[in-house]
Amino acid sequence: MLLTVTTYLTGLYVLFVLSGFSGNCVGCGKKGFCYFTEFSNHINLKLTTQPKKQKHLKYYLVRNAQGALTKGSVICWKGAEFRGRQSSSSTCSSTLFQLPESSGLSGSTSSEPLPAANLSAPAGTQQTAAAIDHIPSTAAFSSAVYNGKESPKQQLVKNNLSAQTRPSVLGTLTNSGPPKKRHKGWSPESPSSTETWNLQLNLQAPNRIKNDGGSLSSLPHSALVGPASSPMVGSGEPVSVPDNLLKICKAKPVIFKGHGNFPYLCGNINDVIVSPLLYTCYRNSQSLSRAYEQYGASTIQPISEEMQLLLTVYYLVQLASDQVPLIEDLEQIFMRSWRESHLSEIRQYQQAIPQTFPQVPSQIAPVTSAQLPWLAGLAASSCNDSVHIIECSYSLAEGLSEMFKLLIEGKLIKTNYVVIICASRNRAIDSCIVITGKYQARVLSESMLTPSDYQKEVNYQLVTGKVETLGSFFSTLCPEGDIDLLLEKFYQENQGHISSSLSASVNKPTSLNGTGTAACTSYEIERHQIRPFQLAVAQKLLSHICSIADSSTQNLDLGSFEKIDFLICVPPSEVTYQQTLFHLWHSGILLELGLEKEHLTKQRVEQYVMKLDAEAQIKFKVFLQNSMQNPHTLFVLIHDHAHWDLMSAMHSLYPQTELSTGLVDRLLNCREVKEAPNIVTLHVTSFPYALQTQHTHISPYNEIHWPSSYSNGVDLYHENKKYFGLSEFIESTLSGHSIPLLRYDSSFEAMVMALGKRFPRLHSAVIRTFVLIQHYSAAMMAVCGLSQMKNYTSVETLEITQNLINSSRQCPSGHGLMVVLRIPCTPLAAVAYERLYNVRERLALEDNFEIILGNPNSGITIGKHFVEQLKAWQKIEDVDWRPQTYLELEGLPCILIFTGMDPQGESLPRSLRYCDLRLINSSSLVRTTLEQELGLAAYFVSSEIHTEKAVVNDVLESDPEKLSSTDNEDEEVATEGSTSEKRSPMKRERSRSHDSASSSLSSKASITAFCSESSPPLIAAGDTAKSSHQVISNSAEETTNNYERQKQKVDKGAQTTISKHLPPVTEQLDTKQNIKSAQISITSSSSSPFSSSSSSSAPTHNSFILQTSQCSMTKASKQPPIVFLPKLVYDIITSTDSSGLPKSSSLLPYHSVMWASSFRPLMSKMMTCTEQSLYYRQWTVPKPIHMDYNNRNEGRMDTFHPRRLLLSGPPQVCNKNKIGKTGAYLQFLSILSRMLIRLTEVDVYDEEEININIKEESDQYYHQPGDMWPDLETFKKMPFDYTIHDPKYEDASLICSKLQTINSEERSMSRRQEDMYTRRQTTRMRLSKYAAYNTYHHCEQCHQYMGFNPRYQLYESTLHAFAFSYSMLGEEIQLHFIIPKSKEHHFVFSQPGRQLESMRLPLVTDKSEDYIKSPTFTPTTGRHEHGLFNLYHAMDGASHLHVLVVKEYEMAIYKKYWPNHIMLVLPSIFNSAGVGAAHFLIKELSYHNLELERNRQEELGIKPQDIWPFIVISDDSCVMWNSVEFDCSGDRKSDYMWTERNVSLKQILQHIEATPNVTHYALIGMRKWSSKTNSAEIKEPFSCCHVHDFIMLNVDLTQNVQYNQNRFTCDDVDFNLRVHSAGLLICRFSHFSVMKKQIAVGGQRSFHIKSKVSDTPVSISPAQYICAPDSKHTFLAAPAQLLLEKYLQYHSHRFFPLSLKNYSHPVLSVDCYLNLGPQIAVCYVSSRPHSLNISSSGLTFSGLLLYLCDSFVVASFLKKFHFLKGATLCVICQDRNSLRQTVVRLELEDEWQFRLRDEFQTANAKEDRPLFFLTGRHI
Repeated sequence: MLLTVTTYLTGLYVLFVLSGFSGNCVGCGKKGFCYFTEFSNHINLKLTTQPKKQKHLKYYLVRNAQGALTKGSVICWKGAEFRGRQSSSSTCSSTLFQLPESSGLSGSTSSEPLPAANLSAPAGTQQTAAAIDHIPSTAAFSSAVYNGKESPKQQLVKNNLSAQTRPSVLGTLTNSGPPKKRHKGWSPESPSSTETWNLQLNLQAPNRIKNDGGSLSSLPHSALVGPASSPMVGSGEPVSVPDNLLKICKAKPVIFKGHGNFPYLCGNINDVIVSPLLYTCYRNSQSLSRAYEQYGASTIQPISEEMQLLLTVYYLVQLASDQVPLIEDLEQIFMRSWRESHLSEIRQYQQAIPQTFPQVPSQIAPVTSAQLPWLAGLAASSCNDSVHIIECSYSLAEGLSEMFKLLIEGKLIKTNYVVIICASRNRAIDSCIVITGKYQARVLSESMLTPSDYQKEVNYQLVTGKVETLGSFFSTLCPEGDIDLLLEKFYQENQGHISSSLSASVNKPTSLNGTGTAACTSYEIERHQIRPFQLAVAQKLLSHICSIADSSTQNLDLGSFEKIDFLICVPPSEVTYQQTLFHLWHSGILLELGLEKEHLTKQRVEQYVMKLDAEAQIKFKVFLQNSMQNPHTLFVLIHDHAHWDLMSAMHSLYPQTELSTGLVDRLLNCREVKEAPNIVTLHVTSFPYALQTQHTHISPYNEIHWPSSYSNGVDLYHENKKYFGLSEFIESTLSGHSIPLLRYDSSFEAMVMALGKRFPRLHSAVIRTFVLIQHYSAAMMAVCGLSQMKNYTSVETLEITQNLINSSRQCPSGHGLMVVLRIPCTPLAAVAYERLYNVRERLALEDNFEIILGNPNSGITIGKHFVEQLKAWQKIEDVDWRPQTYLELEGLPCILIFTGMDPQGESLPRSLRYCDLRLINSSSLVRTTLEQELGLAAYFVSSEIHTEKAVVNDVLESDPEKLSSTDNEDEEVATEGSTSEKRSPMKRERSRSHDSASSSLSSKASITAFCSESSPPLIAAGDTAKSSHQVISNSAEETTNNYERQKQKVDKGAQTTISKHLPPVTEQLDTKQNIKSAQISITSSSSSPFSSSSSSSAPTHNSFILQTSQCSMTKASKQPPIVFLPKLVYDIITSTDSSGLPKSSSLLPYHSVMWASSFRPLMSKMMTCTEQSLYYRQWTVPKPIHMDYNNRNEGRMDTFHPRRLLLSGPPQVCNKNKIGKTGAYLQFLSILSRMLIRLTEVDVYDEEEININIKEESDQYYHQPGDMWPDLETFKKMPFDYTIHDPKYEDASLICSKLQTINSEERSMSRRQEDMYTRRQTTRMRLSKYAAYNTYHHCEQCHQYMGFNPRYQLYESTLHAFAFSYSMLGEEIQLHFIIPKSKEHHFVFSQPGRQLESMRLPLVTDKSEDYIKSPTFTPTTGRHEHGLFNLYHAMDGASHLHVLVVKEYEMAIYKKYWPNHIMLVLPSIFNSAGVGAAHFLIKELSYHNLELERNRQEELGIKPQDIWPFIVISDDSCVMWNSVEFDCSGDRKSDYMWTERNVSLKQILQHIEATPNVTHYALIGMRKWSSKTNSAEIKEPFSCCHVHDFIMLNVDLTQNVQYNQNRFTCDDVDFNLRVHSAGLLICRFSHFSVMKKQIAVGGQRSFHIKSKVSDTPVSISPAQYICAPDSKHTFLAAPAQLLLEKYLQYHSHRFFPLSLKNYSHPVLSVDCYLNLGPQIAVCYVSSRPHSLNISSSGLTFSGLLLYLCDSFVVASFLKKFHFLKGATLCVICQDRNSLRQTVVRLELEDEWQFRLRDEFQTANAKEDRPLFFLTGRHI
């Protein structure tokens, strides 16, 4: 016989399988039995009758401690005969408390499925109990409602009760179970029956409950229960739940388990709901002391159970009758109470919650169990029976039985809460709290449903016809019977008249437009433009991308990308999808990025937008393939509306209809996206809270928040549109504003509450929807002339309807308003659409306004007539055009029924006027849900228009009664259907109410009818004026929209009528007449001038009187919409806590996250977006259903994805031009693309060589164009070209080499006219693979080069001193080398002490393809970020020695940016020196090192002359190198072609190093690149001329030629002249050229000349750089040499007046070259013996410059030169004494005349050692 064992699991598929049964066979392992018949066949259970599970499945299966299956407790089937004390208290009728899927319990990862019978097994006790210990109070439950009110009774508990409220309504246990038969006896309207949770958390289990909601209620509120010892499991004698409890009480009581043991419940338990949330809250409050102990505090006693319960009673007592208890309230109360009682112990740990508390005694007498009932009763004695206390002596069972008895007897009608206390001296207290208030119980029970179950419940009620009773009830309210009959009668009577008049009026504007007459000009299509703050956001995004690239983590190498590609992911809303395509098309970004060609098609645009639906995976796979195939393309994955669908892919194994659930996790978090180095993910949302948890993937440094438009009252962006969002809407409700933009409808709320009590089994969403449909239907009928129907709608709905219908009449073109009617539940939206559509048709309004069903799963469908109107307004000629986005409906008068559980990013047009949110799910709210619903009305208004004034004007025209309306609390009829006897004590600081007095008045009759528990009275049409509390309103006064509302008290029994003046039909009313005639007169019914019959007899077309020609759409577009909210939501929005923070901000942020602890600080009003993000990151954790749940790691930083960003901005949907986030991220793509192009391009100097016309033209060429190297002997014959050709010296003095006839015109024409004042000419070049890079370049090849070598620790380097003596300085020079560990092989160290001895040098004969012999020195200052020191690619990976030469004060910053580079640190005395000092020390150090190496290697047998003598001195801006290649294949040698291409620096240096007889050359350089280079310039491949920027220097040959260490400018020209005069060879390879990058920072720009006296930046002209000695001139803080050089450059004509533009008579400059400006020529001569100088015979000089003359300059040497009469002399020396000695030594007074006033000095203080000048005239 086959042994089988069955396990019973409560029905996870109860909505799909009505039997409520799901079974697994433990014997063979088969799973998923949905019917007991299946299972009985499986186990061969053959019976003559149908198998009964109630008969055969009697006991739960449990596992004992050894893991064996044993018999457990009895299964209490509904209606079963057996009721044993061993039956589980909550398993009766499937009241099985099971672990919720999203509870986050530590035990939820059990690998083996646990049968539900474990609830009564000892084996499961430890597991579940341990799990409960780790659950925060809102861990598994979140749902609910919000109070938002304060009461004077809070004085009872002072600060304890002023806790900041957060919604998480006291949750529930599921109480549904399988019925006796498959399709009978099951009560689906029980919320618990739709939500029973499976304990086995096997991810592959098919029985998984869908949890896909967009609101807080999506979270399960099932119990956290353990086995028999768990407090939630019943014990003791069972309590029977009475039959017909729901029918009698009109609500299901909600029982919250408190302390101690809880009895079993049996009987009719479908009519009660049990929740463990209060128990969990109590347990969590016990952990407060442990939370403090982790900060190091000593042991502190937790708050006692008695005090917990007493505080709970205090809290319940102060709740108003329309408030619902919140668990967060209690948490804060407990925490504050405990803190106050232990203030002295925890004072030093206040940083956990930085909030001050009053001083209280540290020892407070505890509340005893004996005192507790008495104190609780005392507290409840003042609440008018709102809270009832039941004291038990034995167990809670007797208290519950008494409570049920009182309920049945009707003695708890006024009681909202029953507190049952069982207190005994000998044991701990037992307690529970029962919610008996009809309103509170309904809200709590409905908050238990997940969004999907909520929709299924509503759909079930619609399908099964349960709402028919509601419809029939509505039909009885109509004075003439069924409203449909009235509509049909109206249609038949008025069909011809209305249809003809309406069609004529509607078609009239079109004909007017067609004939060219006046039409509305307000319909304008804004062209796409970028707003200032959009650009600011785009730049912030770009900055963050650059920060990622610049970080040391090497996670993004921007330099390796050549282009941008992207994919935008949007929710599966067809409208959102089309809207994104629209913005993408019109932005032009695809063309700008080069992704598409000019002829763009919609099909091509669709490739870049992905709708997250079932087909998304195909498009995403293509995206991933493209990213892998194009590694040099940066792919940006934009996740728009990123808070939508954050479901974990592991928890989304739901029915096939929900394939899109968890899709974001499956796609965006897949391994390919995470690991791809070329994919950046950008999440874009207005509600980022769910992405800001402890497990988030996004680093807080990668968050970009929308900038504030104002800072300290200053407009930062000069934007002409002002954002009007949630805070502005709230502000409109405060005192001082003429009219609130947020309102609620009190009469609507009263009707809903009354009907909720009458129909307790119907979901409140159904009731609210049907009431609102009734209101809209009645309002439309009233506007069309059935004025008696005004009594069956509210003033708010009537205002919306009449403004909608009349709007198109106020515009010559027929423009109208949009009304958004938000109905989240799709089935209800379909019902509303069908009903309103039918009413509109019956009223012949089908051409007046459209009704659109906005379903996210489908497109927009509108009538042909309205399509033609839109095409005419938008000037569209396409015959097949149809609107695809709501933006394209601008100006169309319509009701948009906006459905779907959450908005999915749909934008609404500017013509939106009313946003009706009265049907949003107000019983379960989280911050994201609430803000995104209100975000529908967010708006950009013109900043030129005063918003408040605009709103007032609009209201005066639409509903002036609002101006003086109040809540009318005192006047409301005291029936059961009115709001309640005790209103919630909201603070009344607001000047006016935001609900409507007339609304409450006009609907009194209907309220009375709704509230009556007996059969409702029928109100006849003729008796309307006589009905009590009836308001008769005239249709005309509301049509003209010009009346005022006044507050009027209504005494009980009084009969009042508000009548208005009815204008004649044919009379055209001007504005003044309308206002005057709209005055309200409050009279008795007998004195009323108009009866109801006179009102109803008004002609129907009177409603359409055209009162103004101003376009309604124009007015609507200039001000924010008016928003109608449910009362509960309104209270949340408009309430603030004690700190002024809107209480809505304190809601749980998202339905799939939970608070990390109740022990958390309160949010602050002053928190910025960044601070809020940090708050949520610290205090929220994702639930298991959240996609970030598994993103946990001990090393926190590892959980952040490096290439993921979050852009959050305010919700903004009401605009035509998408001013918000979409435009910002499209602009970001644009500037990112431009930046990538810029990263692959560089601005290089592109200038022609100067002074070409001075160059001697010669037909003699010394080398052939194709020669690779110069011939030494031939090169020695080449003359030296003294003229400077480098364009950077265009403003430098011309150097004359012989008698030249250069006229001034030629010299001036060779220069561009405005060169002195404009930047040098550059061109943009694309970087080649051989370029040099700055610190921003990161690529994988560079990692080791830049110091990311795994063999060496980052920044590991050593500092070495290196000293040598130099006679000219008169002291020893000590330099310091910073040598990374990876570069130590280039140096020689002494063995014992590791002292630096020398830098290794190769041999002249060494040859290697992978080695550069010449060490490269790069002097640099101020360019630690921008200097091009990364030569890895330029050297093509070849080994080379590169040394950065830096000043001492910049050592640290250079070391930080270039940790793997060798650095030569100059002595501190050179901190203010120029480039000449660096060149001087480089050369002297190199020669000293050459001597050391020669000595070292001579010991190894190597000749001194075999040591390589060259070094390379390179500027820090050399970026690329080029080579000219010749094609000499022509017939004649003179025929050749040449091309120039980019080559590596390695190739050039190895080529030069291989030059024959290379050691005979002193200087080798190359040409500066220019695009204007012609063939003549490079025909001679080698030149003997000046070399600059990048040179190879032979330190051996130039031993006796030094750089001038004092120089700041032109030091290379000066050195070139010295080298040539010494008889040494200077060779320029003209076939090679160097490109120099334009770098705007550092270099010579780092020298700023400023006053030494004041730090205030003052412009100082060069004329002030010198002064007379001993004068009171302002001294300057600058080196004397710099002042000298700058002065001579700009004002040398003061010293050499005869030399100005006198190029035939230059200034003779001895042993130096100083720049005297471009208009003065100089002639350089050297005083050294045997030096090469020009022939000065026949040359007469116009001046003589003697600069720091040394002993080689003697009088006889100067007398060889001839000067013009009147020529001037300038002698420059270090001090005045040297000046006089020089004059005497050189016998200057023989030929030169001096005057005392001709002596000058640089404008330096004495301590700064100024230079002194002496000028004279030639005699």
